[in-house]
Amino acid sequence: MRVSELAQRLQAAFEGDGELEIDRALAVEEAGPADLSFATGRKGVAMAASSAAGCLIVDGTFPAGRTVIRVKDPRTAFAMALTMLYPAKKYAAGLHPTAVVAESARIGSGVHIGPHAVVGEQADIGADTVIGAGCSVGDHVRIGAGSLLHPRVVLYDGVRVGERAILHSGVVLGADGFGFVRVGEAYQKFPQVGTVELGDDCEIGANSTVDRAALGVTRLGNGVKLDNMVHIGHNCRIEDHVVIAAQTGMSGGCVIESGAVIGGQVGMGDKVRVESGAVLGSGSGVLTSKIVRGGETYWGTPARPLKEYLRQLAHVANLPALAAKVKELEKRTEDASI
Repeated sequence: MRVSELAQRLQAAFEGDGELEIDRALAVEEAGPADLSFATGRKGVAMAASSAAGCLIVDGTFPAGRTVIRVKDPRTAFAMALTMLYPAKKYAAGLHPTAVVAESARIGSGVHIGPHAVVGEQADIGADTVIGAGCSVGDHVRIGAGSLLHPRVVLYDGVRVGERAILHSGVVLGADGFGFVRVGEAYQKFPQVGTVELGDDCEIGANSTVDRAALGVTRLGNGVKLDNMVHIGHNCRIEDHVVIAAQTGMSGGCVIESGAVIGGQVGMGDKVRVESGAVLGSGSGVLTSKIVRGGETYWGTPARPLKEYLRQLAHVANLPALAAKVKELEKRTEDASI
């Protein structure tokens, strides 16, 4: 794609060689004469100055003299450019001969169902949805239009998925929640008879799981993004536009309010509430039934406001010096008593 064409599609102005053909996009330090990159922030701009990139996406403050495309937000424009240089894979509509689709299933127009996929009774698959190889879609499942299920996704019976969902390989929606009751010396299963419901525009990373509710619904709102290997327990409610990073796990009944950001490897006990706009730093632990207040960043185990966490961390770092002082005082006391 030529620089001038890319600029036109980004609705932006370019400077320099508009006929330059862009072959690919790379990080600014790796890009060559036929590559596109971007520069933002003081460090990024400094690196771009010595970069061999053929074209840079930059803002209005970047110095003149190179082939550039000028925009207000280089990072966002670069992301848009990536979709143009690397268009999404196209799937032909139709059912692979090895797919098994129940006669009672409703299959929308333009749907692609790949090799060895299974679609159960009374399932409803929205238009232009892609069901990859080896997927298992249970009975009475509903999938909204334009969704993409990568290979080996499993949707248990009764799960509901909104429009334009992206579910990566190994995702499991609707497995039983971890519910047991103690009977004598053993545990008896508490039947998990609820379901899972996803809003529109959700994306769930590889090998992540969302358990069905014991009763009612485990719900993910619109625009929720889960990284790889995230576990959502039964009866959790994840509100709109929440982002959760890898290896985070939450127990049953947690509520994550809209716009919250959860870092990687965060652990939550039962019935935790994270209020809107809160940020939980990586590795944090939230104890059962605790409330994480909105509009603030938290860190540590148990999770506490970042300023408090850093202050306590500084005190811990000073413990060796404090211990040395205590020993010195003890020695002086002993010497004085002789």
